[in-house]
Amino acid sequence: MAADDPYRDPSLSIEQRVDDLLGRMTLAEKVGQMLQLDARRDIKEAVSTRLAGSILHASPQRMLEAFDLAANTRLGIPLITAEDCIHGHGFWSGATVFPTQLAMAATWDPALIERVARVTAVEVSATGIHWTFSPVLCITRDLRWGRVDETFGEDPFLIGELGAAMIRGYQGDGLGDPTAVLATAKHFAGYSETQGGRDASEADLSPRKLRAWFLPPFERAVQEGCSIFMLGYQSIDGVPITQNKWLLNDVLKGEWGFTGTLVTDWDNVGRMVWEQKVCADEVEAAAVAVRAGNDLVMTTPGFFEGAQTAVERGLLTEAEIDGAVRRILRLKFEFGLFENPRAPDAARQAAVIGSPEHAELNLEVARRSLVLLRNDGTLPLPAEGAKKVAIIGPNADAPQSQLGDWAGASGQIDWMPEGQPRELIETVLDGFRAVAPQGWTITTARGADIEKLVPDPAGEFYPDGQPRPPISRPADADPALIAEAVAAARDADYAVVVVGDTVALTGESKSTATLDLQGGQLALLEALAGTGTPTVVVLLNSKPAVLPPSVLNASAIVQAFNPGMRGGRALAELLLGQIEPTGRMPLSAARHVGQQPIYYNQIRGQHGNRYADLSQDPLFAFGEGLSYTTVEYADLTVLEPLVTPDGKIRATVKLTNTGTRPALETVQAYISDLVTSVTWAAKELKAYVQVPVEPGQSVTVPIELDAAACTLVTADGRRIVEAGDFDLLVGPDSRTKNLLRARFTIS
Repeated sequence: MAADDPYRDPSLSIEQRVDDLLGRMTLAEKVGQMLQLDARRDIKEAVSTRLAGSILHASPQRMLEAFDLAANTRLGIPLITAEDCIHGHGFWSGATVFPTQLAMAATWDPALIERVARVTAVEVSATGIHWTFSPVLCITRDLRWGRVDETFGEDPFLIGELGAAMIRGYQGDGLGDPTAVLATAKHFAGYSETQGGRDASEADLSPRKLRAWFLPPFERAVQEGCSIFMLGYQSIDGVPITQNKWLLNDVLKGEWGFTGTLVTDWDNVGRMVWEQKVCADEVEAAAVAVRAGNDLVMTTPGFFEGAQTAVERGLLTEAEIDGAVRRILRLKFEFGLFENPRAPDAARQAAVIGSPEHAELNLEVARRSLVLLRNDGTLPLPAEGAKKVAIIGPNADAPQSQLGDWAGASGQIDWMPEGQPRELIETVLDGFRAVAPQGWTITTARGADIEKLVPDPAGEFYPDGQPRPPISRPADADPALIAEAVAAARDADYAVVVVGDTVALTGESKSTATLDLQGGQLALLEALAGTGTPTVVVLLNSKPAVLPPSVLNASAIVQAFNPGMRGGRALAELLLGQIEPTGRMPLSAARHVGQQPIYYNQIRGQHGNRYADLSQDPLFAFGEGLSYTTVEYADLTVLEPLVTPDGKIRATVKLTNTGTRPALETVQAYISDLVTSVTWAAKELKAYVQVPVEPGQSVTVPIELDAAACTLVTADGRRIVEAGDFDLLVGPDSRTKNLLRARFTIS
């Protein structure tokens, strides 16, 4: 390596620099560039021996070492570094940890989500990390799946809007922006179509079903300029995504024109050998993966030897390796890493990580994410007079549970065993103590435990060497804890009961067989229901739970999901009426686990609309959420009932705030294609707008969407707009009874 080598000359074009560097590389150096290795293991072996082009899960100390090692390799090719910064820089102590992606989705606010991603990128880029494995564009289908909290919910349109916003925020003003980080659209594609909610199971998906529901958010990500796509773990129709040439090449690169970089998920190439058993060894698996179009191979160290052996045996050509390496090098040059490796910057870290401005945005997002689902008038708690409030429940003062998965103590990394600093997290108990009116008394009782953790009987490690997380077993109801909570509730004017789940019940390989509240929580809730004290139930959990009568009959229910570091303060403000409830459900909640799947945009054509023993109606519907006032909808009018296929549907609807408090109303517009050539969804979200409405005010809200959005996917896989009659459905949520209806025709 010499300073005047052409690939080091920034005055040359990127393609000239790539050509020069690629021509200097040995086969081993090329294969090494395709490796993304786990920095928690032997970092010197990864970078100096296996010549890895990328690393992930690097602790702050390991990151500095890795940069030095890469600079001292023969060609000095800089590393590209990555981390799971899913809702903030969760694995950096003191960084801003926002609500989870599912909680953020409840804001229905792309501009707010873009600001979150921008702040995350500013913090992440100061720590030497170039790339975040976010956003997740999977569609929630079965609530038992362990990764529901990582999604934006169940609707492809909403997912596409919020995902695009997050990509814009991460990538900033382009890859030359020093505060930009590379965004990752994942998991491509259909990963969330599970069997029985089990993670990474075979996805029963036809190409038409993929095109209809699962691919649109990813196509939107390509249009938004997303730099990287990550593959799912699963297989479809017997073919692992890692070797699915139709999906990776024909659709992603061919039809959509994606020119970015593909990365496998964790050990996908190895899994084809040891788990899916479709390849005999890592030599065959390497050849299959490269020929399918993969670029970076995550955490399969044996790919280094396997790919080189595949070339020696004629299973791969070096030219095929070159194609992948060219894309990786082009990304590094576009990102400017040869001029500035973007190493950790201590001065920037001190200035931006966890800054007061970022903490204030975190509080704003938490406030907007909270969904009021039931209220008999108890909320907001009346401000007049001194009151006593008992804050009860296992998640009332559970800081790490409030953060959710991918945050410090959630198990993916080993340098933050205690999680994020306690003093940066405001729990519900903290929040009430901070913002309750002067003279109020705040008491507390745990009331129940959720779980006890036991070692996995299958062993300490998975076959790929990853540690197995402990198994969550329901804790027994504790009569002493319940008695203490009952006494606290009886002695209070109001009880706020915070229940939910833990990170041991959330995430990869942590799907749940039930949706019930675990451990002693049901017994606690039943006991509190008998006290007669007005009770507000806060659901602080990774996904919607099935709720017992003791919750459904409570005075109020608030769905908080995992509201992040400032979530406890936001909840206290909401219950005390200091802010307005504005969140809306980004997915449907089930009455019983047997209702799965319960998503709103079901295909028409079944016998009836109920089970013999239970309704199919969701407990809480997609788009649902209450305010502290009442907003009435009237006079939905389509302005031009006849629309051309390239025209626009324009309509207006009148909103009237009939209450005494202001509202931020999320006006939702759905389309129903009345007669279709193939079976199709009864209705689909196609547009929405958030409108402030003051008490007593009436506003006329314009609604506009392209006729080109009124599509379906034909039996032969073409997405088209069919001429005919449609209904525009407008209202506060997806329930048919709450939607106004107006007819239009596409000519």
